[in-house]
Amino acid sequence: MPHPLIPDLERLVCPLAEASGLAVQGVEIQAQRLPLTLVVQIRHADGRDVNLDDCAAFSGVLGEVVEASELMPQAYVLEVSSPGIGEELLDDRDFHSFRGFPVAVCFRDGKDAETTREGLLLERDAEHLQLNLRGRISRIPRSDVISVRLVTPTTG
Repeated sequence: MPHPLIPDLERLVCPLAEASGLAVQGVEIQAQRLPLTLVVQIRHADGRDVNLDDCAAFSGVLGEVVEASELMPQAYVLEVSSPGIGEELLDDRDFHSFRGFPVAVCFRDGKDAETTREGLLLERDAEHLQLNLRGRISRIPRSDVISVRLVTPTTG
């Protein structure tokens, strides 16, 4: 269950990021840590990854705004970072970046049962997701795809 302050923090963080040419990829409070940690993940608005200098610059600006808002009256650590590479492929950028990588695709087959196939990601277009399954091309209708996750390559 997300922390109850997340929506208020997102309303504070998103316009600030947008004004800085950034896009917020996630806001999380890690309450199990002492002091608790406010994690904000950012990218450039055009989809490029951020570097350490970008994170440090935004952290300074964001820290001042969060302090002034008094949303976080207790002690906390502010952590601004890039979302990095997620295990699940979500957007066009991910599918383009990981062409040729091994993936597991969970999808609905013709009988509405969930099926998983592992292969090398070839392409995702408006209609299909294409995998290389040991040299054979498999086309899965995009509307049937439930999830696509990076996997560790298997040998053999």
